[in-house]
Amino acid sequence: MTQTRPRILIVGGYGAFGTLVAERLAREAEFDIIIAGRSLAHAQAAAVKLQQTGRTTITAATITAAVVNATSPNSATLRSLAPTIVINASGPFQTQDYALARAAIEIGAHYIDLADASDFVSGIVKDSDLDVTAKNRGLLVVSGASTVPGISGAILDHYAPEFARLTAMHHGISPGNSFDPGPATTASILGAIGKPFQMKRDGRWRTVHGWQGLSRYRFPAIGGRWMGYCNVPDLVLFAARYPSLRTIEFKAGVDVSLFHLGIWALSWPSRWGLLPAPGQLAKPLLAVKRMLGFLGTDVGGMFVTLDGVDHTGAAKTISWHMIAARGDGPYIPTTPAVILAKKLARNQTAERGARACAGLVTLEEIQRELSDLAIEMSVT
Repeated sequence: MTQTRPRILIVGGYGAFGTLVAERLAREAEFDIIIAGRSLAHAQAAAVKLQQTGRTTITAATITAAVVNATSPNSATLRSLAPTIVINASGPFQTQDYALARAAIEIGAHYIDLADASDFVSGIVKDSDLDVTAKNRGLLVVSGASTVPGISGAILDHYAPEFARLTAMHHGISPGNSFDPGPATTASILGAIGKPFQMKRDGRWRTVHGWQGLSRYRFPAIGGRWMGYCNVPDLVLFAARYPSLRTIEFKAGVDVSLFHLGIWALSWPSRWGLLPAPGQLAKPLLAVKRMLGFLGTDVGGMFVTLDGVDHTGAAKTISWHMIAARGDGPYIPTTPAVILAKKLARNQTAERGARACAGLVTLEEIQRELSDLAIEMSVT
């Protein structure tokens, strides 16, 4: 069946990030947007809200709602919806497999997800059957179309040519407290605290633990924030993509010091096995965060610092920052998925197969997509 209009199915389309993906794509008059999830009522409410907002702003696409479960998608349902592209925004991805990606391939649709879970993103790359099947059907399957590794990879690729030898990458994020991550994202964050993983330092892989390695990072225009180790796909993907990197470190933090230090404190009993399922604390801790929503700011930040040797043999450091004000920070993780969906819908990329979101979007494309938001980038 020939598609006359690109149809984009957003599973988890009424969640914290799926809502923003839908909002950005709904600006395009040539798209049909299907907001989906396990609850038809929630999907319909999100669709109606977006349509109502659009009467006075810039929504132009047609918007409908459907029921699709990311962990057990019904192929007949997907086929009846006839999407061109399936976007999976229904984390947490630590507990998912590739059922939705396989179902998308089966019905002839491209697949994009917003995963930042290291094992999930790495696994989709290692799944040779998924890669071969997608290529045979002329489809693109992308995991990690989010801040990491989507945006971090674009920054690395953009500035790497300025180095004769790139030796270290330190990067991290700290969202503003005004952002409500929702239960799924909160459970994903808490599920990682105290858990061991490998991080490359000085040419050796060393064991660190989630949300430990407590340190302060000073953002321009924001000031100092607490940061801790997080396991992200970048640690493995970038080590393979840039073998000269001897150190790859990623840290994350939260705006309110009390909240960050509380997560850090909980990481210890989790590490010692005294708190075997910290993700179960998501709902009560999220309730506390919402109750104390007046704390902190609506400003978030991201940094990437690259070290190495330039083409004259001199030591070189590039320090890149992105500062998001007015609560616009949550749009950042959705940007690679939005860019890729537009490119696929308009036949502007020839990439096919299953792969992580590295080398698929550029820094220039990211800057253009974010240009209407209160988001500033700088580099020294």
